[in-house]
Amino acid sequence: MAEQRRETSEIGHGWTGQTPVAMLVFNRPEPTRRVFEQVQRAKPRRLLVVADGPRADRPGEEQRCRETRAVIDEGVDWDCEVVRNYAAANLGCKRRVSSGIDWVFEQVEEAIILEDDCVPDPTFFPYCAQMLEHFRHEPRAMAISGDNFLSGQNKGSPYDYFFSRFVHIWGWATWRRAWKLYDVNMKAWPEFRDGGWLLRMFGDESVAQGWESLLSMTFDGTIDTWDYQLLFATWIHGTMGVIPNRNLVTNIGFNSQATHTLGYTTYSEKSLERMTFPIRHAPFLIRDVRADETTQRIFYGRPSLPERVRRKALRLARALQGKE
Repeated sequence: MAEQRRETSEIGHGWTGQTPVAMLVFNRPEPTRRVFEQVQRAKPRRLLVVADGPRADRPGEEQRCRETRAVIDEGVDWDCEVVRNYAAANLGCKRRVSSGIDWVFEQVEEAIILEDDCVPDPTFFPYCAQMLEHFRHEPRAMAISGDNFLSGQNKGSPYDYFFSRFVHIWGWATWRRAWKLYDVNMKAWPEFRDGGWLLRMFGDESVAQGWESLLSMTFDGTIDTWDYQLLFATWIHGTMGVIPNRNLVTNIGFNSQATHTLGYTTYSEKSLERMTFPIRHAPFLIRDVRADETTQRIFYGRPSLPERVRRKALRLARALQGKE
């Protein structure tokens, strides 16, 4: 008899709270509170909190940073070890997030990671915990993503996730062994760029040009971010992201208080779905080319002319980069 699968309204499904959870926060107490409510519900045994400091030229930001940290400092009401890494002064998105995750993996071997505007469904936690265990010793797995932008287009798959050249970070999980591949400074970028590897990867000149513009701006600091470096590391090391076939995380950060994500996109506040258990695992590790082509087309676009490439990249930077 086939094993029964069912949706869950509680955490459950093997979730013991043993998997560490890391929260990345800055100056937005209300979105942080909404994310923390779900962490509070999951009751992890270990919570690692990374916070950036206030910018000296922003009136009132020091108070907002204090209020944001207080959401967690005053809200842990279960048996939990809370470890903090709070910056006294502002480091910016690129340095604070990258150094914060460096610190996380100095403390633990694996972690679930949530930014201050990424609200997870309760099933996100057991999903990540089980997937971290399942791929713990698989070097081709770079990260477990919680979000899915394909609007159900992969629902026909017999498995509950697929492998992708993309890693989505609006709620994700990874291992120390994978984070070691990350380089915030992208030292390999000039050789990769000059060797024409983007065109070899994508087989499409306009797509390759678009990514070259975006990654070049990340490399030279035009874009103050940390997440495109993760994508670059995934590509150059031949690894893959693991993407659920259901959207388990919604981003609520597209508003006037955000550092980068100031405008609405069709991907903001995307409806939450629940994972079903037991998870249907794929028996092989093969990238879903069709899903990746769809993601490239609907999420990243296909710029054609050089100036359009630059404008597209700037819009993407504002909409997609890691937020504070």
